[in-house]
Amino acid sequence: MLKFTIEKKMEGKLARAGVLETSHGKILTPSFVTVGTKATVKALTPEQVADLGAQVVLANTYHLYLQPGDELVKKVGGLQKFMNWFGPTMTDSGGFQAFSLGVAFGSGVSKIASADKKDIVNRCGEMSDGEGCSLAKIDEDGVTFKSHIDGSFHKFTPEKSIQIQHNIGADMIFAFDECTSPNADYDYQKEAMDRTHRWAERSLDEHKKLNAENKISLFGIVQGGRFEDLRKESAEVISKMDFDGFGIGGSFNKEDMNTAVGWVNKILPEDKPRHLLGIGEPEDLFGGVENGIDLFDCVAPTRMARNGTLHTKDGKINILNAKFKDDFSPIDKDCKCYTCKNYTKSYLSHLFRAKEMLGSTLATIHNLYFINKLVADIRQSIIDESFDQFKKDFLGKYKKE
Repeated sequence: MLKFTIEKKMEGKLARAGVLETSHGKILTPSFVTVGTKATVKALTPEQVADLGAQVVLANTYHLYLQPGDELVKKVGGLQKFMNWFGPTMTDSGGFQAFSLGVAFGSGVSKIASADKKDIVNRCGEMSDGEGCSLAKIDEDGVTFKSHIDGSFHKFTPEKSIQIQHNIGADMIFAFDECTSPNADYDYQKEAMDRTHRWAERSLDEHKKLNAENKISLFGIVQGGRFEDLRKESAEVISKMDFDGFGIGGSFNKEDMNTAVGWVNKILPEDKPRHLLGIGEPEDLFGGVENGIDLFDCVAPTRMARNGTLHTKDGKINILNAKFKDDFSPIDKDCKCYTCKNYTKSYLSHLFRAKEMLGSTLATIHNLYFINKLVADIRQSIIDESFDQFKKDFLGKYKKE
């Protein structure tokens, strides 16, 4: 069951404010999807996550398959019951893990490339745990990979990915795709895109077999790297398949991301939700929204928090900097989160320097509150027809690292 309603469109841009209805509740869009990789948002309870404005949580297919096993999650009653989160949920397809264990392994490559960083892509003929060599191998049938936990071998096919995701039981799941390096050449991007399209059809066929009760919704994924013709071709092909929504995969240059998203969303059906995978920086949220994105997911807010990097209205700060040791002000004086209302930068600095677990919890509370509130404010600015001014005001103060 999935129903998407557009409440307000932004004149002259693709931005829209909507409501996405699932069997476990409504999501007001645009919305940030909080990542709970292993059926947990690190350092927080589900109740805390909900209190921070989170509307939907995404879990990781690859990790839950390996530990504790998707069959166990199914046995207990599905993801919501397993982790005590009863709001909407999503799972990814496992395709990104194939990328990170494959061409990206040991190379420092991410889904998004920046102009000032030249990534090196290593390819190995056989799977190996040697430095710079792949732990995954892609063929037409799927991806064979080596577990990072115990070294055992496994294979994900489109059918297997869908079966695992149905066992996990999220409200929204993704078709199995191949996520490529942003530095892959045109010929390989084309090859991977075509394979993603064939895998999309197989994912859809398997999903229809398993979804007799129509409780789970399947999103198809658009690929094509940084190449305009491939992105448009992928959007055309995927949009003609009977998906409930669409995901836009990474593998593009950061400087061109918003343009690439715009290419795709001008083609995808307007009446279905669009999810931008793995994006969560404030400036990218604005760019994604004005180019038609409804949902975002990213580990950045929580991962940064655990490393002591905190969002403020003036940009990011590292709480481990010496100047914060005797700073008795909150992280952000205008923030209404639990951390800012009760603790100082000095105290957080102490917790991180002392390596106390509470530091990660308080920092994560702040960063998730900050990002969820930002996206909620972006949504309200669309409704109020003040998006451009809100974007100018916010990004005028928020200094990038």
